[in-house]
Amino acid sequence: MKANLRHCARILLVLMAVTLSATVQAERKLLDQVVAVVNDDVVLQSELEARINTIVGRLRAQGTGLPPQDVLEERVLEQLITESIQLQMAERAGMRISDNELNETMASIARRNNMTLEQFEQQLAQEGVTYREAREQIRNEMITSRVQQRQVGNRVRVTDREVENYLEATAGDGRSNAEYELAHILVEVDDFNDEEEVAEARNKIERLRKEIRDGRDFREVAVAESDASNALEGGDMGWRAENRLPSLIADVVPDLEPGTVSPVLQNSSGFHLVMVMDRRGGEKAQVIEQSKVRHILVRTSETVSESQAEEAIRDIYQQLQNGADFGALAREYSDDPVSGSDGGNLGWVSPGQMVPEFEQAMMQADVGELKGPFRSQFGWHILEVQDRRQQDISGDLRESEARQAIYRRKFDTELQNWLREIRDEAFIEFKNDDSGDTSES
Repeated sequence: MKANLRHCARILLVLMAVTLSATVQAERKLLDQVVAVVNDDVVLQSELEARINTIVGRLRAQGTGLPPQDVLEERVLEQLITESIQLQMAERAGMRISDNELNETMASIARRNNMTLEQFEQQLAQEGVTYREAREQIRNEMITSRVQQRQVGNRVRVTDREVENYLEATAGDGRSNAEYELAHILVEVDDFNDEEEVAEARNKIERLRKEIRDGRDFREVAVAESDASNALEGGDMGWRAENRLPSLIADVVPDLEPGTVSPVLQNSSGFHLVMVMDRRGGEKAQVIEQSKVRHILVRTSETVSESQAEEAIRDIYQQLQNGADFGALAREYSDDPVSGSDGGNLGWVSPGQMVPEFEQAMMQADVGELKGPFRSQFGWHILEVQDRRQQDISGDLRESEARQAIYRRKFDTELQNWLREIRDEAFIEFKNDDSGDTSES
């Protein structure tokens, strides 16, 4: 009897193991089911579900309502298909995003959202996305962006006449085109007849203003201290056109530099502070410091090793220290063909125009001082700042903004046309659920 019981138990365990194995295999099969074939690639059910979860988490975090599930699935699948086509194009073209570049981008995204990387990871987790998933998604977005710039950017041309027409139209519409991104703090006063309450509120707003001027973050102060309804959003007021500013701040905001806190303002609600977080458009003078620079560049190559390039640039630097002519050495040795033929002259350089290593050396150099040798992504440099000046670039900025606005409008139109083209030209086969039927597009 006991032997029979043991035999039955053994059979039961085997059946359970087989059933469990079949269940796990079925789950794996379901998880990795192909939902679409896209040229030489496939879209998996797991990818579709992961992307849906990411989007749903983001929409919920923003407080945005969700479309019906079938509509959401259809749109997300189309997004994955279009993305796959572009990633395959990038693969064929040899486009890559290095881990270092991706790390810098992730850090930049966190900074723009006033977060550390750890806080950014926590925010992603709240939206149901792992940091690793977010990294790969951002990598794909960076690659597809480069594909689009290469393929669509070549189709877009902006003429000088178009820019002139744009500037004439915006100048002649009778409205200011200045816009301000604003943040706001309120210390409320219920009764201005109560001298003690007024004094307490005034002391508080003055204290907050001093803390902000001493370096405390305006948005942090708004979250912690403001009585306004938008306090938990860091006092964010969004972008406001100059001709649509509230009367309390209309005369103050245009004179504020971005990042500068206003004087204390008062109305019937209490005491206020406002800060311009950013500014765009408008006719206000934009004065920057420009540096007149010349440089000598020695690149590495298949025939010039890193150590040989460094040795060469140090030899050139020693010659300059001994009184050799900068222009003559640049013409003879510089691997920058454009500036080298002109004695190393780069002309007047604005902030943000050069790679970070070059700009840092340029800003640290005094007029007439040699700086280097130092390394950038292009090779080894020596530079000399010949002069500095304050330059009003308002006109240049207006023209640049106009050109960018026209380019973006044309690019967006061409991008949609191009996406339709590559979608129509691709081989796409949908794998239907359950039945195993397929359909082609």
